[in-house]
This record gives sequence, C-alpha cells and structure tokens, in this order.
Amino acid sequence: MRDTMRKAYIPSVAELEAFTACARRGTTTMAAASLGLTQSAISRSLASLEDRLGVALFNRVRQRLVLSPAGHAFLGRAEHLLAGLDEAAMGVMAFGGHDAVLRMAVLPSLARIWLIPRLPGFTRDAPEISLDLSARLLPVDFGREPFELAIMRSRHDIPGVTTEPILPETMVTVAAPALLDGRAQLSDAEMLALPLLQQSTRPTLWLDWFRGSDTDPRRILRGARLDHFDMIVDAAIAGLGIGIVPEIVARPALDRGALALAAPRRFETGESYALILPEAARRSPHVQRFRNWLLREIVA
Repeated sequence: MRDTMRKAYIPSVAELEAFTACARRGTTTMAAASLGLTQSAISRSLASLEDRLGVALFNRVRQRLVLSPAGHAFLGRAEHLLAGLDEAAMGVMAFGGHDAVLRMAVLPSLARIWLIPRLPGFTRDAPEISLDLSARLLPVDFGREPFELAIMRSRHDIPGVTTEPILPETMVTVAAPALLDGRAQLSDAEMLALPLLQQSTRPTLWLDWFRGSDTDPRRILRGARLDHFDMIVDAAIAGLGIGIVPEIVARPALDRGALALAAPRRFETGESYALILPEAARRSPHVQRFRNWLLREIVA
C-alpha cells in the first residue's frame, strides 16, 4: 500500500526558510530579523533540520555560521524549493475573484502586437476568467507544462493535439518613411543597397524574398540580427533598415504611419498561425469561450 504519511526526513518550510536565511545572513540573530522571528525560533528550526537530515549544515566559526560542504550542496536546492512554493502560491492566488485561469503559450510578437491589444474585449466578455500568458517560440509539451492552449505557427506539429489554422502568414517588407526618402516603393536592387534586418529565428526569409533573382546570398544575409518580429518592427521604425515581417505584426505601425511598405508585393510562407488545443482542453468551457472569441476577432 502506498505510504501517504509525510516522510520524517522531509524538511518543513520553516526549516528551509531558517536554513537559507542563516546561509545568507551568517548568524541566527540576523536571520531572525530578516524573517521577523525570534533568534531562538531560528536556532530551533536549524537544529531540527540538521537532526532531520543527519548532517551538519554549518560550521560555527567565531560566532558566525559558515556553510559546511553539505550545506553548500543543499543551499541551491533549498532555495529552488522555496522559490517553487512561492511561484505555485502566486499562481493559485491568480484565481482570486475568478472562476478559472486560462493559461496559454503564444508566439512573442503575435502576443505583443496583435493579441494583447485585443484582450480587453475578451476580459469584458468573460470577467470570471483570469488570463496567464507566456511567450514561447518552441512547441509546447502539454503533458509537462500547465497550458490549456497555444497559438503557434502551423509547422509546430505536436502529437496528441488539434491544430486549427486561424490566420495565414503573409510577409511584407517595411521601413521607416524617412528611409524610403519619398519613394513609394523600392526595387530589389534598391533594397539591397539598404540594410536588411535579419530575423535570427527565421534566417531564410530574405532568401525567400529574393528567390530567383540570382543575387549573391552573402549580400542578402547582411544586416543586424534580432530575435523577434516585434524587435524587427521597432528597429525598422528607428530607421536601422528594412524589415521583413508578417503583415499582421506590421499592421499597427503601418496604420499609424510609423512604417511604410517598402515594396507592394507580398508572399505567403505556406504556414498559418494556429490555435493548438490538447484533448482535455477541447472539453473545457472557458477554452471554448476563448476560441469562439478569437475566431470572432479574426473575422472582425
């Protein structure tokens, strides 16, 4: 039969807090002051922990506590455990005043530029649902990570989930109006005379744009490298060069005149932004509520 009793050697939170405070402060008196406890309470917790583990965690040197080799080995793990408890507690506190928390992983640039500005509409429609967003570039492991859904590019094939394309990925070239110097559009040759901003996680985009032009790839791939499309947008607005980005990401800056199209043509990458749902989430009412709202936003 599985033992459900707490094992005697597992430290209490109070013992871990006393140990880490002593390691940081060097005395039980200073540790007690940092935790708002008495010196005797800290001493009791520390003695209890050492007795529980059967090792000396500190050496007493001139009225100071110096970590022993065992204490050094244990400190990082103890701090990690306390940080994990703190994070878990704050995660649960997010439920305060709400019936549910919807956890989602979203591509960084899509989240910042397209999704987040629209989310007030969802929170007005569903005030009982709290949102927990994480920026992700890589596929989500729904079995190991606490997400109900993800919004990724459709090439992220993940076993055991449903991938529902929601927006095709259409790329445009953009630049600050001053960089275009009054020109309504640039030829490929004129583009190559200007810095081309490179997206480091999508390094072939400019090669795709110039495909068939017989241009030396070394010319195409020169330029500042940035991690995310929103960084490319910001760099283009600053006049650092021409960016190639999804139109959905560039659209707000284009609409307010901070950017202009460097060329009228577009190209489809053949991929889409997709709503990715694991099996369990498809039965969740608040996930379905978000999905329905998202689809309405796309057609609006």
